[in-house]
Amino acid sequence: MPIEIERKFLLANEDWRQDVLRSNRIRQGYLGKIDKASVRIRVEGAKANINVKSATLGMRRMEYEYAIPLDEAEEMLQQLCEQPQIDKTRYIVELAGHTWEIDEFYGDNEGLLVAEIELGSEDEAFEKPEWAGEEVTEDPRYYNVNLIHHPYNLW
Repeated sequence: MPIEIERKFLLANEDWRQDVLRSNRIRQGYLGKIDKASVRIRVEGAKANINVKSATLGMRRMEYEYAIPLDEAEEMLQQLCEQPQIDKTRYIVELAGHTWEIDEFYGDNEGLLVAEIELGSEDEAFEKPEWAGEEVTEDPRYYNVNLIHHPYNLW
């Protein structure tokens, strides 16, 4: 069973921008959300995937992800996914042996920036950079699936 262990932080400042290795624009939509899981379609550059993620709260969640044809992903985003959709740029920063993914959101979530680090275990040690502020791992408002129905600009 694939398990994702991820921690989320708000950004305390803009210092991370100087260390960005690469970035990609991401568009994603949800086919639906049930009590136990969400099903997401994501287009990132020229790649697309479908993702099923458990709806548990916290840093440890089941996650299944599979590549799908780009044209089919585009069609699903337009025809089947809930509206509005998530539009963001993901920036990649490497720090002390870990990869940080920093998402800058647009549209109804404009102004929201969230840093995520994926870990091998819940107790894995990592260096928290000064630009990583308050931890929001346990706050469901910051889950992408929830940002569709409760966007950042309405908080």
